[in-house]
Amino acid sequence: MSDTTAAAARPEQAGAAHSQTLSRGIRALEILAESPAPMTIAELSAALGVHRSIAYRILRTLEDHSLLMRDDAGRVQAGPGLAALARGVSRDLQAAALPELTEIANELSMTAFVAVWDQHDCVTLVTVEPRHRAATLVQRPGTRHSFSAGAPGIAIQSAMTEEQWQVQAPGQPYRAESRTARELGYAVSHDEVIAGTSAVAAPIVVPGQLPAALAVVYIRSDREVAAIGARLQAAARRIEAQLL
Repeated sequence: MSDTTAAAARPEQAGAAHSQTLSRGIRALEILAESPAPMTIAELSAALGVHRSIAYRILRTLEDHSLLMRDDAGRVQAGPGLAALARGVSRDLQAAALPELTEIANELSMTAFVAVWDQHDCVTLVTVEPRHRAATLVQRPGTRHSFSAGAPGIAIQSAMTEEQWQVQAPGQPYRAESRTARELGYAVSHDEVIAGTSAVAAPIVVPGQLPAALAVVYIRSDREVAAIGARLQAAARRIEAQLL
């Protein structure tokens, strides 16, 4: 290969390397966010499928941006920089929903949250747990599950016609429960995501974006499901009014 040919090839090769490095860095953040405990560099490099030296370089870069941090034992975990980035995700929706979530969580003694559409999954955007509750279910931001399970996914799907759904999510079925939710204005699920739990969700129409869902999750409640659904519907309409 001539020097000219080699020089011409380098930009493409460098571009591919940068793309791979970025992909690995993002994957490292996903792994750390999902991990229930801090991880050693050896554990993270194994999860990434790369040599420890490569994992270390990736981690140093992420650490420089406060996207991860290390404890005294050298184990790594998600850093505060991620929280700063998360505040910018659907900022208006988060701001409009937070007061409603707080009121609902404390009124119903249930964990309340907003879920959004992320590619093929339903992802928790923001969550509020009730005060003065001895035991409550935890629904952390970033928690994701398939549209095939759970009231939030049903509610999001119900905000679209079957034709619109097939355009946005070709190949994914439109659930029969979503047709029912379109009629009721809210969706219900039992034992779909976590055994022994129930969820109720109402769709939120977000101007210029894909629909979201306002939801609660609980183990048991004396409240009628229809009353919970009506409460969420009313809150969802107030959130939508804030977004206009």
